[in-house]
Amino acid sequence: MAPEKAHHTVTRSLRSLTKVWGVKPLLKSIYTIEDPRLEREVFGLKFKNPVGLAAGFDKNAEYIEEMSNFGFGFIEIGTVTPRPQPGNDKPRMFRLIPDEALINRMGFNNQGADVAAGRLKHLKNRNGLIIGGNIGKNKVTPNEEAVNDYIYCFNALYDYVDYFVVNVSSPNTPGLRDLQEKEPLMHILNTLQGLNSQKEVPKPILLKIAPDLTDSQLDDIVEIVTQTKIAGLIATNTTISREGLQSDSNLVKETGGVSGKPLTKRSTEVIRYVHEKSNGAFPIIGVGGIHSAADALEKLKAGASLVQIYTGFIYEGPGLIRDICKGILNCK
Repeated sequence: MAPEKAHHTVTRSLRSLTKVWGVKPLLKSIYTIEDPRLEREVFGLKFKNPVGLAAGFDKNAEYIEEMSNFGFGFIEIGTVTPRPQPGNDKPRMFRLIPDEALINRMGFNNQGADVAAGRLKHLKNRNGLIIGGNIGKNKVTPNEEAVNDYIYCFNALYDYVDYFVVNVSSPNTPGLRDLQEKEPLMHILNTLQGLNSQKEVPKPILLKIAPDLTDSQLDDIVEIVTQTKIAGLIATNTTISREGLQSDSNLVKETGGVSGKPLTKRSTEVIRYVHEKSNGAFPIIGVGGIHSAADALEKLKAGASLVQIYTGFIYEGPGLIRDICKGILNCK
């Protein structure tokens, strides 16, 4: 089955399954570990455990209740854009099975910020689950006007998410990564922080960065976070690098971002570099190539306060969340 079709088939089947009496408590008993030693307080929010579902899996806030049964401490929706958009032409996701990786060029396909906000508004029971909102710009919006798209998403989701993530690092929207340059990025973050400061209860704003940044670019990122006083970073998004891939050469040539095991080492290097360069001045959420408890622990030791999974969840299954939580407890 094509990867994208498989994703929709599994998530819809999960929704049907969890409507059956007794299934929700059964899933929770198998996969969820509740232990006060797993709790974390990061950028003013209390997480029941440090393992989250990364953006991209539940773009439109459709499956939060279903996914919460697997023991996630937080779930990040999106990337959402102001207006609905179909994304790039299909096929746009490819399995690199020998590499335990994926290539995707989804292109911010989503139903729009207002639809996501409406679903979150009617969410019945969060049970202490932290929800993040990953926001981006529409493909047709020129970079000079990108800030308006981020403002729109911020306002639409503000009442319904616990934190925001500014996504300027996806390789699948033409020109988006240009917004990682210092001047446009400062403009976007300062504008959002200005709006945030007017709120009665400001929400943490984080920046998601690419793994392909040079050390000097990462130095700029540290300076930008310090100057704008945003809450922290998510490191990292997918990579455009194809170094060391063992899969079929025709698949490897497909455009898009690579996620999964090939990203494990580089994302950890970025976390460590930024953490050391900033002297741990702000929290980092580590994501990229987490396929085991050991991978997660390595990112936490490198300086991450929390971790997120997506491709590892696809390859390893829902037991990965439980395994990471057990690994953390065993290190106590």
